[in-house]
Amino acid sequence: MGGVYRIGVATSDGIVVNEHFGRASRFLILDIEEDGSIRTVENRTVTPVCEGGNHDDEKLAENVKCLSDCRYLLVSRIGQGAANALEQQGVLAYELPGIIEESVQKLLSYVKIQSLLSWSDRE
Repeated sequence: MGGVYRIGVATSDGIVVNEHFGRASRFLILDIEEDGSIRTVENRTVTPVCEGGNHDDEKLAENVKCLSDCRYLLVSRIGQGAANALEQQGVLAYELPGIIEESVQKLLSYVKIQSLLSWSDRE
């Protein structure tokens, strides 16, 4: 991976973060480069986990595996079970609906603050 972070974005139109993790059929995959620029890597298709209110654990496991190269996911909503399954694979999901670039900037600001806080804890 070339970038600092790989982010998967649950989006129906490539413009806004507007999909619930379990209902998403595609994720826009972005790499955040060293200089902070955003590079689109691909549109990745997944099988929606939720259909008619039912959750399919097998589909969830497949989607988690399919997205496991991402460090973060941006979604409009995600259930605790799915978030836990992703976290076990090292992927952190955040509910940050809105315009993709703005949601990514919010995530990066949060990540930067968290790293500064954890750094100050070491001193």
